[in-house]
Amino acid sequence: MKKTVIVTGSSKGIGAATAILFAQNGWNVVINYNESYESANLLCRSLVSNGYSVITQKANVANKLEVDIMVKETLYKFGSIDVLVNNAGVAYQGLITDTDEIDFDSIIDIDLKGVFNCCKAVTPVMVNQKSGCIINISSMWGQVGASCEVAYSAAKAGVIGLTKALAKELAPSGITVNCIAPGLIETGMNSNLTIEELNDFVEGIPLGRMGSADEVAAAVRFLSSPAAEYITGQVLGINGGFVV
Repeated sequence: MKKTVIVTGSSKGIGAATAILFAQNGWNVVINYNESYESANLLCRSLVSNGYSVITQKANVANKLEVDIMVKETLYKFGSIDVLVNNAGVAYQGLITDTDEIDFDSIIDIDLKGVFNCCKAVTPVMVNQKSGCIINISSMWGQVGASCEVAYSAAKAGVIGLTKALAKELAPSGITVNCIAPGLIETGMNSNLTIEELNDFVEGIPLGRMGSADEVAAAVRFLSSPAAEYITGQVLGINGGFVV
């Protein structure tokens, strides 16, 4: 029986690279999206045309009801949920004096509460199976904080705390919970940076380059593999040595 993975926010970037890698390894894949309908369905059609078992599922991860429906639809279609990858997220840059309550709440709702909603929805399934793997995508800014990104840094730090606590809670049920904290990755999330800003940033990275979405996806795949069954509650930094 094929294993099943839900990848939130997987219409592009790290999420899309992760969905592709799991599909290529013979998994049932649920591509989750909220607003990026065209990107999600284009990716799905491309994978299905190559013989892979993939579906799309719209759900705003900040909305508990929509997340619950996504989980139910996944179970109806594939019968199990073996891995959850909480990748959906949004960024926000601005001084704290320019960050209003609506901005802050939106970041927390998607980047942190969204992870909580998805973890809560799949936990009964995985506990019943006595197996499962949850991988949360945080950020190096959740580890060290970023100037002018107070809300984002706070949300991503919360994801790390959630990961560690949930790992302890679910370990007796044979479920692992880990976190990946990417650094500067070549995705659309950095499209707001100028070439000069990117070059300045790269100069501070010991390995001297940006990371790729494929490199993060490979780490997700490793943490969901049998080789990582004794790893839980950990934060894996993929940042080229920027945070050591």
